[in-house]
Amino acid sequence: MSEDFYDVLGVSRDADEEEIKQAYRQKATEYHPDVSDDPDAEEKFKKVKKAKEVLTDDETRQAYDQMGHDQYERAEKRGGVGGGAGGMGGQGDPFGGAGGMGGMGGGGGLGDIFEQFFGGGAGGGRGGPRPGKDLRTNLHIDLEEAFEGVTKEFTAARPTRCPDCDGSGHPPDADVRTCPECNGQGQVTQVQQTPLGRVQQTQACPRCEGEGELYSEECARCDGSGVTREEATLTVDIPAGIQDGQTLRMEGEGAPGEPGARDGDLLIDVRVESDDRFERDGADLRLNRAVSFPQATFGATVELEAIDGTVEFEVPAGTQSGETFRLSGKGMPRLRRRGRGDLFVEVHVVTPEELNADQREALEAFAEAGGEEVDVNEGFFEKLKNSL
Repeated sequence: MSEDFYDVLGVSRDADEEEIKQAYRQKATEYHPDVSDDPDAEEKFKKVKKAKEVLTDDETRQAYDQMGHDQYERAEKRGGVGGGAGGMGGQGDPFGGAGGMGGMGGGGGLGDIFEQFFGGGAGGGRGGPRPGKDLRTNLHIDLEEAFEGVTKEFTAARPTRCPDCDGSGHPPDADVRTCPECNGQGQVTQVQQTPLGRVQQTQACPRCEGEGELYSEECARCDGSGVTREEATLTVDIPAGIQDGQTLRMEGEGAPGEPGARDGDLLIDVRVESDDRFERDGADLRLNRAVSFPQATFGATVELEAIDGTVEFEVPAGTQSGETFRLSGKGMPRLRRRGRGDLFVEVHVVTPEELNADQREALEAFAEAGGEEVDVNEGFFEKLKNSL
């Protein structure tokens, strides 16, 4: 894939935010390491994720379009894009300072970039409302569900935006007044004198936490946090061929973000329970099949219970106990429907514990015809068992 973020997502440079998000979802589905067979899937997934993050943020997209890809990447490596204590300086500080241009006064991030390229600050502060955190849960399925793919409904306890105050942290009828600390701006500005001149830093107001307003009371249900813990019933589509320990992501189903920010994601660790019939190895399955001595000797067609039903299996004449045979395409589906694995059948020859007179006479004759000495007190099958 091209390095340019628009090419990475396959969108035009005038694509709107919804087009970019839709392209990201398609690319993420294609290259997610949990579902892709592409050897470079992890690196490609990181690229599309970064492209989406940059192009869905108005400020970073404006900087990216103005600077071009290469210059943007260089600025980011120096710490000047996307925040951070190093700002435009960091390890690449041309003035040899410990914190670089962005490190002075604790600023840095997009404020420095916009000040250099657009002649003004980008607002500083904490960079806007914080997005919600990702949450994690387990979901158990059996092997047949992993084979077929399944839609599962499950319940998860998770933080949820308070329904009483809609996440604001205060009742709708609470008295409100302008924050005297920031005069309703939600931001405060500090000016520091440095060897390079006056440095101005803008950050969220610590008193009103950037809201610009103060309220007379907190929401009783969430104690002003804007978040409560609730049981949520969700539905997830589990793809056919998923393996034990792989993770699915449900976007926006994690912890709520601050007002105006996106919610986190819910990560679902899928646990595929073991099956008494099969041993699984990736997309391949293994099973044991017992056959009789005559079937192993003369060959036979026997039935097997494969994962998707009964199949016929040809036991070759002269099969030895412990031999393994492969049935191509009779294993688990590979993720994203790229064929199926194989079924490996390990054959075990079963020796009967009891014989009738005719069976005993026939097998003794068989042994003698092969030049073996037969002790009437120790029949052929007893000798065979003792030799195994």
